[in-house]
Amino acid sequence: MQIRVSKNGAISAKKKVAITGLAIVLAIILTSVFIGVMGHNPFEVYASMLEGCFGSAHRFRQTVITAIPLIITAVGIAVAFRMKFWNIGVEGQILMGGFAATFAALYFKDLPAIILIPLMIILGMIGGGIWALIPAMLKAKFGTNETIVTLMMNYIALKWIVYLQYGPWKDPAAMGFPKIANFTDNAILPKVFGIHMGWIIAIVLVIGIHILINHTKAGYEIQVLGESENTAKYAGMNVRKIMIFAMLLSGGICGLTGMIQASAVNNTLTMDLTAGVGYTAIIIAWLANLKSPWIVVVSVFFAILTQGASYIQTAYQIPQAAAEIIQGVVLFCVLGSQFFINYKVHFEKEVAKEAM
Repeated sequence: MQIRVSKNGAISAKKKVAITGLAIVLAIILTSVFIGVMGHNPFEVYASMLEGCFGSAHRFRQTVITAIPLIITAVGIAVAFRMKFWNIGVEGQILMGGFAATFAALYFKDLPAIILIPLMIILGMIGGGIWALIPAMLKAKFGTNETIVTLMMNYIALKWIVYLQYGPWKDPAAMGFPKIANFTDNAILPKVFGIHMGWIIAIVLVIGIHILINHTKAGYEIQVLGESENTAKYAGMNVRKIMIFAMLLSGGICGLTGMIQASAVNNTLTMDLTAGVGYTAIIIAWLANLKSPWIVVVSVFFAILTQGASYIQTAYQIPQAAAEIIQGVVLFCVLGSQFFINYKVHFEKEVAKEAM
């Protein structure tokens, strides 16, 4: 028996939904067995996960707060991925966006909020954009591998924040503890309906990027470049200019995430600012097929998984590792379904060779 894998042709949206649905059903079955082995009723645990996300106004707000950075970051990643530029340096871009925004919060803290917050937003986007621009220029000029360069830059950004936290920006009032001073009230994003206004920024970005990619010349050029660099050149497009613009935009959006997390969630800059959002958002963007509206749906799904898993740890005294296994099984099945969407598996009988 031989197993052969071939590239799938065009597949209908209905079939994609069916394959993903089967993957979710399989994930539920597997996690149910795992939960049962731990001595809990799977249906009660699933109900508790939903309760942990939507059971009260506070829990609902926390779920939305968890989803906001995932949505914004995944939208930023999708811009770069559209032109097949594998921007894996999102964590660094978030950190550098947070750094630039923190610079404004610390050194211009006497400004009124109506001036300071927009300044922080602008600087945050500039910080993330510049950090993404570096690998874009290296690729455009020298043809470097963007995956490796952007990944390495994550660690440079992280060590820079550690240096600031333990050195120049260390808060003298922290009794020797290595932390950066908390932001003043005028540097903290205001709340709308009990949730920081990052959710409004996320909605605006989702709509804006959807329009940019699908209804503008710049978006069309990004997609053409993603399909074929030679085609883009043949059509007279300035490949270098498109690449730099797209990466400035991608990194700027990710830097905006850093500003929002530093201002509205942490109220300061720390080395843990990203909390793994950058890597999770890569999965989200891929699962959403790089489409902004679907990014919202997938991000909310991930936020429910995260908040729900956190809640059942307390409600059922389930160890953190067990809760993470439940998350991991669900993600493994959903991600695995992408293989069957993109490829076909053929089982063929091996033909016996004739004797010479």
